[in-house]
Parts: sequence; structure tokens; C-alpha cells
Amino acid sequence: MQLELGNILVKDVQFGDKTEFKNGIVYVNGEELLDNIKDDRLAKMEVHIVHPGDDVRICPVKDVLEPRVKVEGGGQVFPGIFGNAEMVGSGKTNVLKGMTVLTVGKIVGFQEGIIDMSGPGAEYTPFSQTINLVILCDKVEGLPQHEHEEAVRLAGLKATRYIAEIAKNVTPDETFTFETKPLTEQLSQYPDLPKVAYVYMLQTQGLMHDTYLYGLDVKKILPTFLYPTEVMDGAIISGNCVSACDKNATYHHLNNPVIADLFVRHGKDLNFIGVVVTNENVTLLDKERSSNFTAKLVDSLKVDGVIISEEGFGNPDADLIMNCKKIEALGIKTVLVTDEYAGRDGASQSLADANPLANAVVSGGNANAIIELPSMSKVIGYIEASKIIAGGFDGALKEDGSITVEIQAITGATNELGFNRMGALEF
Repeated sequence: MQLELGNILVKDVQFGDKTEFKNGIVYVNGEELLDNIKDDRLAKMEVHIVHPGDDVRICPVKDVLEPRVKVEGGGQVFPGIFGNAEMVGSGKTNVLKGMTVLTVGKIVGFQEGIIDMSGPGAEYTPFSQTINLVILCDKVEGLPQHEHEEAVRLAGLKATRYIAEIAKNVTPDETFTFETKPLTEQLSQYPDLPKVAYVYMLQTQGLMHDTYLYGLDVKKILPTFLYPTEVMDGAIISGNCVSACDKNATYHHLNNPVIADLFVRHGKDLNFIGVVVTNENVTLLDKERSSNFTAKLVDSLKVDGVIISEEGFGNPDADLIMNCKKIEALGIKTVLVTDEYAGRDGASQSLADANPLANAVVSGGNANAIIELPSMSKVIGYIEASKIIAGGFDGALKEDGSITVEIQAITGATNELGFNRMGALEF
């Protein structure tokens, strides 16, 4: 499949009488937007615009999305959500680059996150660097949590689709072409280069730990093969409520840096064969089944190496290690991308499971590290959530509005695709 992504560089996002793109600025008619995303399950919705450097805290954050729209080729971005499950990943797609649609609301109350647009917390989230169209959603009284999650998820997707339509007839500022040939052709294209595949683990551990593939809950699939360009066209969306630091928001899926970096090196020092999507499970039987199928599928691709990325921590560490050791047993080298929960002093065991074959590991950082977040002049959402979200604790919120939390509470802080702002220095 060949996909051309056309980036339209967004200079600013402002409210206006008409939703349109003009002179580098996205103008949004707020009332029209809210009318397009209304849901009887949501009692109140507000829309805000925030910019990098603003003295603003957003909490509790549910999802982050990026407006993309099909210009040529089949299907629609986010296939399977709005009644069309055609294959995506080919043709032309335009992207409003530099902005997001960001949803906020109390879902489960302890697995959403914080985004600070300035101050020390801003250094830990990539979404302090984007212009964010923030949609705050409050549920009607008595609505079950899983329906609340669905209503907010759909509000974000509808808002993103609504905004993206204005990019359909805009000439992009820059274009990038990505191609993965049919499998038999791709395997033989660069005979002298090592063949590499990507095993993409998705969070699916029970109710409200959901990720969707072409609109289908990934808990219901066996591991399957995807062209990487399908991911860029919204084939995978987030619906899960897990710790904010290593949750893959929909924006992360659309901009997966593992896929991007493999494409950069494709045809130069490796042959990027494609993506194997798998799930993370609750029971031992389900873990064994999925890891067996993952290893079988990887073996059938006849690759030399595999990158495996995790989503979440603790229980999913077992899925990660199972995938690693079963693929390594086939003589295929693995590199794991994860994060760590090594205690606030960094002295504890980083993962809940381990194996000597997992000897090439990239870390997104220690989620238990403590950070002091100063008060902000404006809060969008409900700051009291900081006392109970993962990484927070009783006493985390001070009277002056400042917060002491683990970086686990910051959206994207230790992202396990490597989409974060931390790194390491060698001296």
C-alpha cells in the first residue's frame, strides 16, 4: 500500500463565525461544533482552545486526537466507527499538523491524566507543544462508566472528523509518501538487508481497557497483519482508561514513532516488512493463545528481527515477555520498548516479569518519579481528580492549587512507543 500524507501546518486555532482554514489558521464555530457532537448521554459540553505556554492545566484528560481526512483513496479516517469499514492506508490523506482535539471528563476517575501547557509538567507531555481544541464533557446523572467512556470517545472522534473536513481541499505545505508492497514483493525487495517487523501490543485488559481496530474491540481478535500505512489512516483508535503516562492516545497511534522510524530506515539499512497487531490479556490461557499466534505469524513473515512495544504495565509485562521469548526461540532477535515502575527511588524491579532473552530493552522512563506542579491560573476540568488518578495520592493537591504527583499522572510522560520528551545522556 502507498499512502501520501499531506501536512497542513497550523499556525493558530481560533474561534470564528465559520469553521474553515484560512491563512494558516483553523477557525472553529464552537456552537456548530458542539451541535455536531451532541449526545443525550452528555449533560454538558464546553469547548476551549489552549496554546503552548498558556498558564493552563487540563485534567482529567481522556484522549488526544489529530484531524486527518481522506483526499483520495478508499475508506475514511477512523474506519469502522461511522458505518464504513473499507480498508485504509492508501491514496492521499491530509493532516492538520500542530493541533489536536483533546477530550476531558471524569470517566473512571483514576485513569485519566494531566496536561500542563507551561511549567515543569509541560516538559513531560508532548501535548504542551500543540495547539489543543479541548472538549469538556459531563455525563448525565446515573450513566454507567462504560457508556460515559463511549460517549466521550465518540464526541472526540466526531469533533476530529468535523474539524478535519476543512483540510480536504487545502494544498499541503509538505507531503510524505510511505509504501509497503504486497508481502511476497516486500520480502524480496531488498535481499541484502535484514528484514524487520513490528509487533504492536494494544491495551485490551477487560472492560474500559479497550482499543479498536477498524471499529472492532481488539479483545476479540487473534493477532493479525497490518500494513503500517493503515495505522497512519486511523485503523487503530484508543478507547482505554489506563495510566496516563503510558496510555497510547489515538494521536500516538496516528503518529507512531516506531513505524515512522522504520520507514526512515526502510531500504537503507533494513527492510520494513509490516506490522503484527496483538492484544494484551487478563487470563493465562488468553496470554498463551495470543503470544503463540503472534510468534507463528512473525515466523511466517521470515524476518530477522522484531521490535515489540507494550502498552501499560504490570499484568501486560507478562504478555510482553511471552512474545519476546517465543519469538526469540524461533531464532528471531527482539527489541522491547516499555517503561518502568521502579519505585520513586528507582531501586525496585522495573517490570513485573523478566527473562534472560529480553536483553535488548528501550525504556520510556520511570513512571514513579515524583514531580511538583505549580498552581495554574486556569484549570479546564476538575483539579480534584489529581488526588485519585494513578500517580496521585491523598494530599497531592495543595490549598494553593499546586500538585505533587508521580509523572505517571501526566499524559504521555513515559509513552511506550517512545513518543515522549525524556531521553538519556551518555558521559
